[in-house]
Amino acid sequence: MKLDATLSPAEVLAQVAQALPADVRADVIIIGSLAAGYHFFAGDGARAIRTKDVDCLFSPHSKAVAAVTEVTDQLIRADWKLRESQSWSRPGTKDDPEDGLPMVRLRPPGETASPWFLELLSAPPAFNPDAQGKKLRRVETSIGHFAICSFDFLALAEWEPLETVCGLRIARPEMMALANLLHHPEIADTLIAGTDYKRSNKDLGLVLALAYLTTERDRRDGTEELEAWAGRMWRALQDKFGSQAAGLANRAGAGLRALLASQTDLKQALRITNLGLLASMDVSVEAFSATGRRFLSEVIDDLEKLAQ
Repeated sequence: MKLDATLSPAEVLAQVAQALPADVRADVIIIGSLAAGYHFFAGDGARAIRTKDVDCLFSPHSKAVAAVTEVTDQLIRADWKLRESQSWSRPGTKDDPEDGLPMVRLRPPGETASPWFLELLSAPPAFNPDAQGKKLRRVETSIGHFAICSFDFLALAEWEPLETVCGLRIARPEMMALANLLHHPEIADTLIAGTDYKRSNKDLGLVLALAYLTTERDRRDGTEELEAWAGRMWRALQDKFGSQAAGLANRAGAGLRALLASQTDLKQALRITNLGLLASMDVSVEAFSATGRRFLSEVIDDLEKLAQ
């Protein structure tokens, strides 16, 4: 996972907003490191992030395929290029199965290779606890066939997203944190392609980074935002998952507790995060661990109590 150039979240978000068709901007929610970076750093010229992928979630689920088709065709006409990789070098065809199609990943135009690419995702359908959490749908564009994927817990990103000055919405930090917690109830051995980094460490590390940045802002501004997280998480779980909300709330802390119990995994999570969202801060392992303990006490414990 090679991340070289630092990025201004505000500048990248503005570029994405300008490139998207005006009639679909209201259907887009930016998630991941760019959303977090914008939320915390947009007004601070000294802060920057590193990220390779800018994740665009198309919501609602019912409109995602049509919107992704329109966006892909417009960006290709505007000279955006497919992100090439060893696994995916060209679009698929109608004969390819959905799990054999490339995702829509596009680099912005320019003479030099962009350090980031746009990845298009779909909001999930209504939750079914018996169905596979990751779902693929075919998208037929002017240059070939692609797939867009959705994950069950990305439904949380749709819960009261935040407006930005450029017309795109961003997911709330606490909703991204909860989605990652639910997606990783344990430390799995699945690695990020081309690295020895565990995917669960990266995503759970983002949870701690979001909590760290929220705590830092609370301390600076005299706010109590972190204390509000558990209540919002519980309301979002009820809104999005109904009768499943209590069970999900009670398992939300499992992966994070496992991360904090392993110094090896915690240090790897911190390294990944210091290379990415916290690139301009260089947080120590002591501060990262302390944030985790506070998060368990002030957010997860309270969420579990609300679910009783």
